[in-house]
Amino acid sequence: MFRVLLLGLLFGITLTMGEVISWFRIQEMFLFDSFHMYGVIGGAIAFGVLFNLAARRFGWHAETGKPLDIHQYEIGWKRYLFGGTVFGMGWAITGACPGPLFITLGAGYWPIALAILGALGGTLLYGILQKHLPH
Repeated sequence: MFRVLLLGLLFGITLTMGEVISWFRIQEMFLFDSFHMYGVIGGAIAFGVLFNLAARRFGWHAETGKPLDIHQYEIGWKRYLFGGTVFGMGWAITGACPGPLFITLGAGYWPIALAILGALGGTLLYGILQKHLPH
């Protein structure tokens, strides 16, 4: 448990120091004025790909001892288009990167609590409607 908390703290510090939680950096990204956020996102994707390749190659296991379960999902462009549009609209409207919402709150930006409530409400709504949605 302590390792997970320490890792989360280091991750939060890294994202804060990297200005990923900055409204101005997010605005620059959506206005195509800066490569900063695209570089961060691209680096995260590259790291994720390398991590998955290494996990498969070396047979890594979770802390529970179970093998990492890497799912192969069916690609459907409609759900990605719709989901990505809703996701991006929320990102653009709030001016907050969805991943580090709690980091932003921890940095003292209290108005972000509204975005957190919206994200939690959207998650709850999805849970309620999930069985009626195409997957």
